[in-house]
Amino acid sequence: MSNENLRNELRASFKNRALLYYHIFEEMREEVGEEQAMAVLKRAIYRRGEEIGRQFRQFAPNDLTGLKDAFLAIIPDEGRLFEPHVERCDADSLVIHLQSCPLKEAWEELRLDDHDKTIMCKIAGEVDKGTFEAAGFSFEPDTWKPGRSGCCHLNICPKS
Repeated sequence: MSNENLRNELRASFKNRALLYYHIFEEMREEVGEEQAMAVLKRAIYRRGEEIGRQFRQFAPNDLTGLKDAFLAIIPDEGRLFEPHVERCDADSLVIHLQSCPLKEAWEELRLDDHDKTIMCKIAGEVDKGTFEAAGFSFEPDTWKPGRSGCCHLNICPKS
């Protein structure tokens, strides 16, 4: 199988994950309302992030360069899947802008309105929050909003 085929299958797998997130959210929203559905999914996805974040604990509380290098190294397809751009990395903060996102692309292909895309990005972004907080850093989520290019901005700081 060619690299291009594998790349396409990887992207499709992430899009499948996005569709599962949305369909689960949609069913939960009908049953328990939007706020409760969001809260439950965010908690579950945050827990997955905590599992991921354990591998980065060696960089806490303040080795942002080490964290950056280790985090970028695990982004699938040598970073192509999310196209991370490091906007800042110094002693005070690490800011990574994910310039693309196959999850958001799947929600766009599903033709979700901006309200639902915003919600889904907030829910999915909990994996990053769980990752960096479990690693021992402070994290401020800045998920996609209507009118903004790219996707999430990951704002990581040493934990005080």
